Amino acid sequence: MEQKRLFKTIDTLASKHFETEKDLLLEVLKQLVNSAKININGGRIYKLDVNKKSYKLLLQLGSIKKIKKDFELPLKDYPIFTKVSEDRTILATETNKMLKEKGIIKFSASGIGDKKQINNNLYYEYLLSVSSKEMIDRELRYVLNIVATVLTSKIRERRLSSSRKHLIADIDKAKQLQKSILPAHEYTFHSYEIFGITIPAEIVGGDFYDYIKVGDEEERLGIVVGDAASKGLSASAEAMYISGAIRMAGNFQMKISPMMKRMNELVNKIFSDDKFSTLFYCEISNDKKGLLLFANAGHNPPIFIRAKSKRITYLNPTGPLLGPAPHSKYDTDSLNFTQGDILVIYSDGITEAANDKYQFYEEKRLERVIRKNMHKTSKEIALSIIEDVTKFSTENSKYQDDKTVVIIKRK
Repeated sequence: MEQKRLFKTIDTLASKHFETEKDLLLEVLKQLVNSAKININGGRIYKLDVNKKSYKLLLQLGSIKKIKKDFELPLKDYPIFTKVSEDRTILATETNKMLKEKGIIKFSASGIGDKKQINNNLYYEYLLSVSSKEMIDRELRYVLNIVATVLTSKIRERRLSSSRKHLIADIDKAKQLQKSILPAHEYTFHSYEIFGITIPAEIVGGDFYDYIKVGDEEERLGIVVGDAASKGLSASAEAMYISGAIRMAGNFQMKISPMMKRMNELVNKIFSDDKFSTLFYCEISNDKKGLLLFANAGHNPPIFIRAKSKRITYLNPTGPLLGPAPHSKYDTDSLNFTQGDILVIYSDGITEAANDKYQFYEEKRLERVIRKNMHKTSKEIALSIIEDVTKFSTENSKYQDDKTVVIIKRK
């Protein structure tokens, strides 16, 4: 399942009303274990006992043999748990004899909630542990990172909801600041025409885009589109930080893969561990063959369409979301523009805009609008997309999100 869509699925589930944190954790664990798309045969939630310096079993589901209710995992027996506070999710081989007898050989553990300090080490207050019949791979690790991130966010929301206030004056200042940072809509670079637009769902938003001149000679142009998780002021702050950091990276002419790796480490370090962002970054130049280099950190796959054949290619993620896993790697991919070819970069506020029948706009409708208008300028294509999404969606729908579109067209 596409990473951002998985986040929204879990977020919607976790946003329901639950009497207690335990009820919230149980419901998400149930969906995780029963999912046909996630191949695990058992899941457990442990709660940290600071006094006993152990994790105590709180919940268990799945087809494996049941563990006794008072079962505990002493921290001294699991030194690898110290890595959870750094990496969020770890993959490991079970060493406990009793658990091995229950059929748990390979397991993955993810941290949830706030961190507590014990003997100079940090431990999450909850631990989500899953086991699988097959080898636990990197894809499952990405899934568990997203689940743990959503649960942490929802737990903190529950705890802060009684004291949360709207700071209208500060929000207005943030709105003006965000507007001043966004670049001009239209941009021309050698044989390319570019047009970008972002429409926040609230006063300020988490979507952002930017055009970045790379190198002293400014022979390359970086185009970035990002989407910070959630909405409002906190998402806006994260978006502005990431946008500013990428601008600084452009001055140092960093290669794309190391830059994305560094951005991921910064987001993980600077922001709380329930925050993340998707990011698409590409570079164009005056290369006669129309070379475009790109990396995609869990962002909606941009749509590339050939002028002659109208054949569509999706630029899929080359690495995970920014934030949850600090040591992730990001590959760089490429394609070549010919005359009239178009790249459409967009946020999920476009394809997941909903109408009054709770139907989503989706990629196929977006493809039709692009094909219909591809003979037009980049500005006209972008505005045609925004107009069609606006006609389709319902203004008061709870599914509305920030909407961003950036069009790159080779003249």
